[in-house]
Amino acid sequence: MADTVLSIRDLKKTFGALKATDGVSIDLRPGEIHALIGPNGAGKTTLIHQISGSIKPDSGSVHFLGEDVSRLGVAARARRGLGRSFQISSLAPEFSALRNVMLAVQSRQGSSFRFFGPVMADKSLTEPAMAMLERTGLAARAQVPAAALSHGERRQLEIAIALALGSKAFLFDEPMAGMGPEGSKALTAFLDTLRHEAPILLVEHDMDAVFALADRISVLVYGRIIASGTVDEIRNDPEVRRAYLGEAS
Repeated sequence: MADTVLSIRDLKKTFGALKATDGVSIDLRPGEIHALIGPNGAGKTTLIHQISGSIKPDSGSVHFLGEDVSRLGVAARARRGLGRSFQISSLAPEFSALRNVMLAVQSRQGSSFRFFGPVMADKSLTEPAMAMLERTGLAARAQVPAAALSHGERRQLEIAIALALGSKAFLFDEPMAGMGPEGSKALTAFLDTLRHEAPILLVEHDMDAVFALADRISVLVYGRIIASGTVDEIRNDPEVRRAYLGEAS
């Protein structure tokens, strides 16, 4: 596992008779984007929840940076640098985009949370937070409440928060969702540069983005990985074409 940032082995999770994940093994290597694709209901989001710690698997393990984090919760995994694109849901939607990212900066600094008073004048918080908003294209929306942002902008804010937390690996669940063609193109270009900062496990339905970004692709169908390989290998895999890409054999 020395050359693997994130290693998932034989994760299983059932909900009654439904096998949400059925022996899933997948890994994430330094500097890469590993895309996870599959039809709706395949278990992709449930798998991300298990990796991030918000759902406990029935069996299997998650190793991050060589440490078994299987028994750790979301916060403990995040403190170790496992960044996930859902942090916005745990923060106050009435706060501005800037304030939300400042909270992440505070968390990384280990300082106590200060919600009122002179906090907005604290350059040690505002400057790095604005830098993250600029990187994700949200600088002009810094003072807008998170609840008033568009769906696509909230996705950008989630990425800014993950960056502010100093993540060593990113779990992104459909970051292109809610974005128009230009927004998706811009975010694809940004994620392409982000891989050099930390590797990305990317769940995405936008196949143009997947094929443009992915070093490797794993295909999840009915809770099982049916194929894993390069873009060309996945495109030419007959089982994948039948099960997901919609082509006749």
